[in-house]
Amino acid sequence: MTNPAELPESQAAVAPSAPSPARRRLLYAGVAGAAALGGAGLAWWKFQPHTMEAGAEQALWGMEFDQPDGGALALKSFAGKPLLLNFWATWCPPCVEELPMLNAFYREHAAKGWQVLGLAIDQPSAVRKFLARIPLEFPVGLAGLGGTDLGRSLGNLTGGLPFTVVLGAEGRVLHRKMGQVTPQDLALWSALR
Repeated sequence: MTNPAELPESQAAVAPSAPSPARRRLLYAGVAGAAALGGAGLAWWKFQPHTMEAGAEQALWGMEFDQPDGGALALKSFAGKPLLLNFWATWCPPCVEELPMLNAFYREHAAKGWQVLGLAIDQPSAVRKFLARIPLEFPVGLAGLGGTDLGRSLGNLTGGLPFTVVLGAEGRVLHRKMGQVTPQDLALWSALR
């Protein structure tokens, strides 16, 4: 048996050395960066509208919802004009925050043919109490948990709120947005028909 001390340097067993502190930081940074990219990718996927179910647009126009005041609201009554359809709930802070902006959009664009409809994914009593404090000029439908299924059929796979769908005068979906609406969104959408 040969003594390792007698072997040439190239053949001697070399004990693995611990990575240097700089190399270790680089390795940790790489792992953290990969995790961050993975998380960002998942978040991006989660908050993007996905493919709509076949026939979702047609089914939408046949739906009816109760209104907070007890009346009925048929979506077919909105046909023929562009429609901004907003899924919201009283317990959703971004939803509540965007409602005054949607109300102002409705006020400003109703004369130009635009319609706004809020579908509340909430308990009827909570919606009534909310609307008594903060009245909206545009109609509100009580969609309940069925509204979540409708949102999913329109591409909101996660069921997140708020979710907004812009439909053209011919009844086709022109744009969908997961998350809170911005003034820039409304300016862009007002040019759609």
